[in-house]
Amino acid sequence: MEEGNWDKIHIKNLEVFGKHGVLPEENRLGQKFQINAVLYLSVRKAGLKDDLTKTIHYGDASRFMADFMVRHTFQLIEAAAEQMAKEMLLKFPLMEKIRLEIKKPWAPIGLPLEEVSVEIERGWHRAYIAIGSNLGEREQLIRQGIEGLRDLEGCTVEQVSGIITTKPYGVTDQPDFLNGMVALRTLLLPEELLGQLHQIEQEAGRRRSLRWGPRTLDLDIIFYDHAVIDTKELQIPHPDMQNREFVLKPLAEIVPYYRHPLFGKTVQEMLAAHSVKG
Repeated sequence: MEEGNWDKIHIKNLEVFGKHGVLPEENRLGQKFQINAVLYLSVRKAGLKDDLTKTIHYGDASRFMADFMVRHTFQLIEAAAEQMAKEMLLKFPLMEKIRLEIKKPWAPIGLPLEEVSVEIERGWHRAYIAIGSNLGEREQLIRQGIEGLRDLEGCTVEQVSGIITTKPYGVTDQPDFLNGMVALRTLLLPEELLGQLHQIEQEAGRRRSLRWGPRTLDLDIIFYDHAVIDTKELQIPHPDMQNREFVLKPLAEIVPYYRHPLFGKTVQEMLAAHSVKG
């Protein structure tokens, strides 16, 4: 289902108890909170089959949120909302996204008000990660990189391409590379994901010295949903990917019809155009 076309389950004004707040007495005595949640998913199969296993039981979701508020103590409702959203997405795999509002009717600010609240929206994203190595035990390092992605909290490796051997790009006086592609479902934002990729590279002995130079392990974000990002630290889609067969070939194996958000061409079309030029 395309993003923006998800069905929705609404949970409104769920009253829960929690010991959340900056003041010590709030953590000691606790107070009432209210939760509004919108769960984004597809209920098509549940509706056609009248099958509860094909949807999210709103009773289970409500009890999970109420229990979460009792089990944890946060100073900020911002933190409560952030952590609850993450736990909900991990707990209910059919959920693609959640909009969550935590309301605090008795906020102790010494002024008359009805309530204060924090509302956030969090969800799963799909990223395509190029993986490469041309130093040391290349096969083992590729496996280590993939396992590192599997071990990331809030991430699921959905698919791994075949591994191909390619000539080096840019600086050609170096050993051949092993290259592949990983489809990753993730709760991490692009900058957060980039930081985790750098950590996995460092654990594999990666040292960033020469651009296009040899490396034990290289992990690059090629696509992240259909996002376009251009900062000093991060560029998505990955620049020059359309000219790199070692990126396009394994990417086409996984998502041949994924369309580049800037060029409008599919991965398969970009690979075909590169092959003609080559």
